[in-house]
Amino acid sequence: MAGEVMSAAHEAGAHGGPDFVAVVVLLAAAVVAVPLFRRLGLGSVLGYLAAGLAIGPFGMGFFGDAQSIIHVAELGVVLFLFIIGLEMQPARLWSMRGEIFGLGLLQLVLAIAVLVWVGLALGYPAVPSFVAGTGFVLTSTAIVMQMLTERNAMALPKGRRIVAILLLEDLAIVPLLALVAFLAPGGAEATIMDRMESVGVGLAAIVVLVVAGRYLLDPLFRLLARTGAREVMTAAALLVVLGAAVLMQAGGLSMAMGAFLAGVLLSESSFRHQLEADIEPFRGLLLGLFFLGVGMALDLDTIAANWTVIALSVPAYILLKMGVIYVVARILRASRAEAVERAVLMAQGGEFAFVLYATATQFGILTPEWNANLTAIIICSMVLTPLMIIAHDRLMPKRGASMEGVDEAKDLSASVLLIGFGRMGQMISQPLLARGHSLSMIDTDAQSIRDAAEFGFKVWYGDGSRLDILHAAGAGNASLIIAAPNDAAAVTKIVELCKHEFPMVPVLARAFDREHALALVKAGADFQLRETLESAFVMGRHALLMLGEDPELVEEVMASFRDRDMERFEMECVGGLFAGRDLVLGNREPR
Repeated sequence: MAGEVMSAAHEAGAHGGPDFVAVVVLLAAAVVAVPLFRRLGLGSVLGYLAAGLAIGPFGMGFFGDAQSIIHVAELGVVLFLFIIGLEMQPARLWSMRGEIFGLGLLQLVLAIAVLVWVGLALGYPAVPSFVAGTGFVLTSTAIVMQMLTERNAMALPKGRRIVAILLLEDLAIVPLLALVAFLAPGGAEATIMDRMESVGVGLAAIVVLVVAGRYLLDPLFRLLARTGAREVMTAAALLVVLGAAVLMQAGGLSMAMGAFLAGVLLSESSFRHQLEADIEPFRGLLLGLFFLGVGMALDLDTIAANWTVIALSVPAYILLKMGVIYVVARILRASRAEAVERAVLMAQGGEFAFVLYATATQFGILTPEWNANLTAIIICSMVLTPLMIIAHDRLMPKRGASMEGVDEAKDLSASVLLIGFGRMGQMISQPLLARGHSLSMIDTDAQSIRDAAEFGFKVWYGDGSRLDILHAAGAGNASLIIAAPNDAAAVTKIVELCKHEFPMVPVLARAFDREHALALVKAGADFQLRETLESAFVMGRHALLMLGEDPELVEEVMASFRDRDMERFEMECVGGLFAGRDLVLGNREPR
């Protein structure tokens, strides 16, 4: 029956009409499977994979060419990397250079060295074994990024380290493809000029993209914004992402890397949040389509014909790769829990392995049969990853995950929006409540919210670093916003979002240290205070008094140090633009 339906649909397409039946089948599979699997606690990725297998050539047979769907759906990975780039300002990316080229490179090199042994142990030649093991080292950016998003770990330090490794692996695909060409029969005969030319083309593509992003993109979006046509802005956003991806591909580089660089170049643009909102729906839909395509591409005939090799290779590759990831994480002083979680998340092969294996097959390094087996191994590892993560979460459960007794922020309205009800937020709220001001308080820690309720505080569940939550919490109608979460990066993002979306609402922010205070000033905070500054001054004052110093002299000394700290801070602010603005710097007590 399914074959008859698809036959009719393809016949309609052959007469010039669009193949709407195929689109309906894809959407229906996702709409049915994903909510069901999430309801069962199995996650959306496994739902997409299962749906793809069900409607693919080895299921109900609605589709016969899964690879064509994967190629189109790879745009989801491209858009995902663009959104990640929007969150990575150049300064932040530069600060990650040690993690990218230290942690990432160490894991990549050790994993390749260990995984090559699998092919050799199974009796395959050295070069095919090298290509096979290297392909498995390249982790699935799509799966890991989706998992990090679902686990709300993208902005956490452990999530940042995983992103750094993924960026290094994306960069590594370029030299690895060049190495495959060199290792091919006759590849060593290629001239140095040929290799220099290919490197030059890649560097030229990067330079063109950087120059265009630096001098053309922001003026372009300012011009389009004056038209007031929202759909044109969306089209321009897609044009920038896909144009950057095509440019990098033409230069022999990764499409995803081009999109990431475009996002980084636009990360400091005033249109950053608008771009993210425009791209997000396309990203989610195409990324889901990618997972559907991977599920369809699981070739059951190949697995059945070579089940012995695949049954040995999949667990061997996964366990060895997990072992390397864990060891590298522990060597670089990650906690045991973080090392285990990273090993489970990154245990699979990735979508770039398909490119590497296809190239190796074209150059004669891999036979078509080996290519089919390796592709099946990669896809099997992708399918197993969500199951491994479920097992990880069951064996190492997180405390406080229950949402029982917690209400989400929705249609709130108060004169003050307090974001973060931790140790500092609790102290801030008390004088405001004592003077009769109305407060909407939100936090992301469900257990803290329940604990606050026992003491009579109504705190709502909500992530203040998300624009939709800020709207739901009433930020647009508040007289004052206070950002006080226990996460420096979250505070900075909240300030940026609030000053961009609600520029007339004053924002007070909790700073963790001097560097963070400077970042908050740059982000536009109307008032920031280092959480240890005033307590340190008070402690120093009492120390002098207890040492017998004259009280009047103590007050003069403390005032002098307070003024000196303020002067140094003003000088450190970028370009001196904030010098003398007590409202912004706000660290001086009245004397």
